[in-house]
Amino acid sequence: MRKRDGEGTVPGGRKEGPARRPRPAPGAPRFARPLTPASVLGWTALSAVAPGAAHLRAGRRRTGLILISVYAVLLLAALAFGLTRNLADAAAFVGDGMMLAVIITASALALAWFAIVVSSYVVLSPKRLNQQGQILTGIVVGVLCVAVMAPFAFVANTMITVRDTLGNIFPSSSDPGTPTVAHNPEDPWAGKTRVNFLLIGGDAAGNRTGVRTDSMNVASIDTKTGNTVLFSLPRNLQHVHFPASSPLHKQFPNGYMAELPNGGLLNEVWQYANDNPQIMGGKNMGPRALMDAIGYTLGLKIDYYALINMYGFAALVDAIGGLKVHVESDVKWGGLYGTAGTIKAGYRRLSGEQALWYGRSRVNSDDFSRMARQRCVIGAFAQQATPQVILTNFRKIAGAAKRMAQTNIPQPLLPPIMELAVKVKDAKITSLQFVPPEFYSGRPDWAKIRQATKKAISDSMRPPRQAQTANVTASPSVTAPSTSPTQTRAAAPTQTPTRNTQKAGAKSLDELCGL
Repeated sequence: MRKRDGEGTVPGGRKEGPARRPRPAPGAPRFARPLTPASVLGWTALSAVAPGAAHLRAGRRRTGLILISVYAVLLLAALAFGLTRNLADAAAFVGDGMMLAVIITASALALAWFAIVVSSYVVLSPKRLNQQGQILTGIVVGVLCVAVMAPFAFVANTMITVRDTLGNIFPSSSDPGTPTVAHNPEDPWAGKTRVNFLLIGGDAAGNRTGVRTDSMNVASIDTKTGNTVLFSLPRNLQHVHFPASSPLHKQFPNGYMAELPNGGLLNEVWQYANDNPQIMGGKNMGPRALMDAIGYTLGLKIDYYALINMYGFAALVDAIGGLKVHVESDVKWGGLYGTAGTIKAGYRRLSGEQALWYGRSRVNSDDFSRMARQRCVIGAFAQQATPQVILTNFRKIAGAAKRMAQTNIPQPLLPPIMELAVKVKDAKITSLQFVPPEFYSGRPDWAKIRQATKKAISDSMRPPRQAQTANVTASPSVTAPSTSPTQTRAAAPTQTPTRNTQKAGAKSLDELCGL
């Protein structure tokens, strides 16, 4: 009788059945068919997007299902978190504790994804491949490991840069005289409905001694709505007064340098206080002296200040790709009498250097026209420095910010400041400047300045249809000094050092700047 293939005879003459393949050991990988280098790489790459896929392919069902389930839960949680949050919630990420948590989390996820890719590659048994296949797949998987870790490393490195930048600019604790930070997340402003920031443009440079505050604006912001008014004060405002709490009140009871008919300008107060620590009771008291003087002049309590070096500001403008500004008429800049260049009228995208000179040039112009241009630059920057622009150019912005800023805003206040900044971006920004013919800086009528500030605040509280032409937004919660500044009334006020060519009356920045 003919034997079938696979049959044999065992001892004793008994026939055995067809030969059987040995069964794999329990738990060993089971493949549908032998894997090629391309399939090993494909399943490994798929596991980088869907962890557990390679384990399922290799027959490690339990491990694969666990990995996929955990990944799906984390992914759904992340999506739910993202969909239920808005831009204001991102302010929490500027807190030091939150930034540190993000750095640690991103680092842990980078290591976790590295482990997932490597384990996915190993479970596919690349040793079954020939030597050439093992070398090829090993190199590609190494590159894949770097690729999957890169996004997490970028997030961690960005947060380290943010933390370092904020630490260099913002003090860790409040300065004496600075409002304490409330620890109530629901009310970080401790019941205040308005917060006032003094924004200063300084012209300090390597070839100049000291700081002259040539640009001074008070941003008064409603903490509920974000509506903002910019009060602009001319640099040549003369003989400002100081509150009784200031050491300079006793030094200059009749006003700053009142004995000098053409001196005692507002932009000299900062440096005078720094040069005379024996009068101020300490070093580097220039910011406090200027905050006292301007706050007393307007009848506002100045809470915080931020000094921006103008040359650092130029670098910041370049970092966001320039500013688009409506130029009403040609502005000559730089060199001798504007020989370096001309900014032509029309809608222009200005480089950092051009934006700096657009706000500073006095060629064929005056101080008060320059003040208006400075407000336009501030408004354009507030509108165009969107979150997308900031994220895209973050490293350049961080580098420029380190060189340009000085402030007394404490780090713990950064999250609510960011929330407020988000509100301001979508709110109404209006402006009022104290310039001739309504206001004369040579012999200021202090009562009139305070009255105009108060009226602007009152008008801003009205509904939009009832708002007056000035259209200035502010809040009624203004802290006025207990006594008014000394009022100097003159039958015929003297003209200021430079002539104002602007139309009288305050306008919104959209009207003034064509934003």
